[in-house]
Amino acid sequence: MGTIIRVGVDLAKNVYHIHAVDENEKTVWQGKYARNTWLKAVMKRVPYTAVIGMEACGSSHYWARELIKAGYTVKLIAAQFVKPYVKTNKNDKVDAEAICEAINRPNMRFVSVKTSEQQDIQSMHRVREELIAQRTARVNQIRGLTAEYGIIAPVGISNLRKYIPCWLEDAENSLSFQFRELLQLLYEDLISLDERIDKVTDKIKLNLSGNPVAQRLMKVIGIGPLVCSALLIDLGDGMSFKRGRDFSASLGLVPRQHSTGGRERLLGISKRGNGYLRKLLVHGARAAFRYIKDKTDALSLWVKKLSITKHPNVAIIALANKLARISWAIVAKNVEYDASHAAA
Repeated sequence: MGTIIRVGVDLAKNVYHIHAVDENEKTVWQGKYARNTWLKAVMKRVPYTAVIGMEACGSSHYWARELIKAGYTVKLIAAQFVKPYVKTNKNDKVDAEAICEAINRPNMRFVSVKTSEQQDIQSMHRVREELIAQRTARVNQIRGLTAEYGIIAPVGISNLRKYIPCWLEDAENSLSFQFRELLQLLYEDLISLDERIDKVTDKIKLNLSGNPVAQRLMKVIGIGPLVCSALLIDLGDGMSFKRGRDFSASLGLVPRQHSTGGRERLLGISKRGNGYLRKLLVHGARAAFRYIKDKTDALSLWVKKLSITKHPNVAIIALANKLARISWAIVAKNVEYDASHAAA
């Protein structure tokens, strides 16, 4: 039996499949193991010189850290890049083989392994996003219910917060006693969600205090604490990307192509990758776009010049793309933000 040089692991909740090949690309080990035994099996049979690959999915970053701790080289790969290597019908055994094959491709792109600190912050962002979704649902529910009584609040959550106490105190409106009690409960729920969102947001901001990279990033227009925090999760040390364009492309901020016969045809942005970070960057760019009118720094002038010939939404997406590239340069090259280079 040859020496194992590459291993593909198909992760799951309880059953893990392993596929290993030797230096002759010959399959030397295929196995199915339980969650609490597969790591011991790998450490027993696989030499530390081997490369272990897994799909970037639930629990993959945890297992990657455990394998790295044990001395292995680990590569995480996006599921969409594994799919072309799946032969015939899909099953867990075939997936493990496809992962083993995919990680050997010379031009393959990999996902950087997140630290537990990065996952802590990522969890805060996910909880905050879910709380915001719950608050939006509660606001829409309140608006829908009060509309049945002929009561409408102006657009905006802040207006709804202001008007609900007035509706509850107004004895002359069409609200019944039972509905007032129900509306009071919904209002208390809305206030509670606001407080929880603020608490999680404060925790995210607190994690940035004392972080020199974060302080450099937040000097860029359009990058506030939330955008900065999400960027640090996705970027890591920036070494996973060769250049800034690769990072912006991974976020789906570059045009899709449908070119043939030497004729280039560019479409809208691809919207691939991390949709949450892309959304934050676009919101940050939109906020910056509103206040560039009186600014004279190089980046603001670049955006103003672009907005003369392009639709504002196009200019905002271009600025979001630029922010992603600038962020990569600041993190990967460990430099300060230089406004004079921003419009290059």
